Amino acid sequence: SELAVHNLDVVFADSPVRSGLSVKAYSHLLFECGVSFFGKRELARSLKKKFPYSLDKMPLLLPMPNTALRGRLDQWFTRLDILPHIVGEFDDSALMKVFGQAGDGIFAAPQVIEKEIQQQYQVDIIGQSDEIIEKFYAISIERIIKHPAIVAISEAARKELISINID
Repeated sequence: SELAVHNLDVVFADSPVRSGLSVKAYSHLLFECGVSFFGKRELARSLKKKFPYSLDKMPLLLPMPNTALRGRLDQWFTRLDILPHIVGEFDDSALMKVFGQAGDGIFAAPQVIEKEIQQQYQVDIIGQSDEIIEKFYAISIERIIKHPAIVAISEAARKELISINID
């Protein structure tokens, strides 16, 4: 609704605009990437070897059930017959990472920010999955993005991700 009344020019989200909204808005895919699983160093070392099956019955910190990532995680766990022990569900991904840093459980996050997560939260990567895809969108009222600021942000995001993936 803020887009419709021009209070906002763009919204960045991890899921496209839901159909059936009264507001005419368009979802523009910026990029997509796989997901990495993180845990406190001692825990991560013990789980790396048999990943992803080592996650079975392990304490997991997950996004809330109504999120796009949670749906993809749940499907992946079901397909691999992994039954995680859910110890926390979060609306706030930064808070989830803080709990992971404290050793309360394992959490998942986009691969493109692995290095930042490792540095900021002093956690290690347990494993990665390219089967679980995180998608990021710019949502605007423009069918084709023309607003100079949105174009610049979109291009910068794509360039930054390309350089992250090359490093």
